[in-house]
Amino acid sequence: MDEINEPTLFEKGQSQDHRGSVEFFNSLDLSEFKRFYIVSNPTKRTVRAWHGHKIESKLIKVIKGEFLVAAVKVNNFENPNNESEVETFLINEESGSIYIPPGYANGAINLVSNSKVIYFSSLKLEDSVNDDYRFNPKFWDIWSEYSPEIYE
Repeated sequence: MDEINEPTLFEKGQSQDHRGSVEFFNSLDLSEFKRFYIVSNPTKRTVRAWHGHKIESKLIKVIKGEFLVAAVKVNNFENPNNESEVETFLINEESGSIYIPPGYANGAINLVSNSKVIYFSSLKLEDSVNDDYRFNPKFWDIWSEYSPEIYE
């Protein structure tokens, strides 16, 4: 996915028969990803933002519930512009997967209780800690219209 330089939604494919269904993402090359983690938000409208990476990329897929996922290109990681355009994706377990390339900060708010999302990361944890930039959740405040209950 090195050639993708902006947040991108990959649509899923699905096949169904009498046994059930298979959801697939055959157009995704997962070879760059080294690890994954699952985030569970029991409380509705929990904001987890903003996490930026110069090198690391992410792939995001909702397992349960519904999330508004946001990404913003960071022009300067030491002194970012809080007026930069924020891209948003409203996704649920029926949606595709979102790729967030390096150079972006991302965040999410779950819009229903007991939501889960899986994040695939292109760096191992020991490498990621040196590429971790945290910004105040309200720095790019796209969340207020959802009346967040928790900001992290």
